[in-house]
Amino acid sequence: MNPVSASLPELSTPELRRYGRHLTLPEVGEEGQKRLKAGRVLVVGAGGLGSPLALYLAAAGVGTIGIVDFDAVEESNLQRQIAHGTAAIGRSKLASIAARLADLNPHVRVVPHEAYLDRTNALAILAAYDVIVDGTDNFATRYLVNDACVLAGKPNVYGSILRFEGQASVFDARVGPCYRCLFPEPPPPGVVPNCAEAGVLGVLPGVIGSIQATEAIKILLGAGDTLVGRLLLYDALEMRFREMRLRKDPACPICGEKPTIRELVDYEELCGVKRPASDPTALSARELAERLLRGDDVVLVDVREPHELAISRLPHALHVPLREVPVRAAELPRERTLVLMCHKGSRSAKALEILRGRGFTRLFNLTGGIDAWSREVDSSVPRY
Repeated sequence: MNPVSASLPELSTPELRRYGRHLTLPEVGEEGQKRLKAGRVLVVGAGGLGSPLALYLAAAGVGTIGIVDFDAVEESNLQRQIAHGTAAIGRSKLASIAARLADLNPHVRVVPHEAYLDRTNALAILAAYDVIVDGTDNFATRYLVNDACVLAGKPNVYGSILRFEGQASVFDARVGPCYRCLFPEPPPPGVVPNCAEAGVLGVLPGVIGSIQATEAIKILLGAGDTLVGRLLLYDALEMRFREMRLRKDPACPICGEKPTIRELVDYEELCGVKRPASDPTALSARELAERLLRGDDVVLVDVREPHELAISRLPHALHVPLREVPVRAAELPRERTLVLMCHKGSRSAKALEILRGRGFTRLFNLTGGIDAWSREVDSSVPRY
């Protein structure tokens, strides 16, 4: 499985000193360290998972580390995204993590890809790397990374986190199953919350990201048994690891015996997260503020959980948690305009669809949720 060329670079005297604890390991040694130096790893995402895995890849001496990200550092990131510091708030994550890696190990080359990874650029970006490590937090990019890796013949080191639980595996369609063998289709929008909605224990991405880094290093070394064909499950509350055996699915639409996917598709459309540019139900925070200032007859409906309201809330908003919307719809006034809101807009979009299915017609979704209200209208409303 080792993708590194037989032509290996030499190690300098400072590198020999730096990697001394690797050189004494028979499974690594000088040749293995040269393999790491020759290795090229692409990290997709510079957030919770990308932070620890990029740090450990750099510390280990992986010679070329590419990082794909287009986001900026926010204060709420710092609880778990350890590659960034307080001084980096507002700075691009790429610039922040590149500076941190350069300080950690000046012998590695960091290649920034400040782009939104999609079907138009994924294969071109992946082409320059031996191993792809998926540090993303959304299904659209996970399916994109998986499909691109299958088409390009690259190993995909997978990780995911939510609340207190994490998963890790290595998907390599050349020798085992891919992500679609496990999850042929994405779940419906809104069924699985993201970390912003459900929360995540700050140390959890450190555990899973470190496992991902370990697997990437083993692939470059050609040492040990990787997680190909195995899904590692971690429960931080119980402090327990479990393992599931995975098999290649002969009917897999991209790596099976008769594949139907032969090129990258629109993954936002696949996952149901793409909305029309002129979505008539979308209402920005500023538009809502203008309506309230005019005295328009609108009813705010907050579908967040009770513990979230204890952090921040808007006055006079009705509280109906998303899980209760189907059974409490009758409590809401059909004759008035309802503006649904949550933390960042995804749960309220789901609530809107539920109410629309029950015959409500005067519905709006607060784009960006209460987080957008705090950023664009009233900064005294706490963000989280």
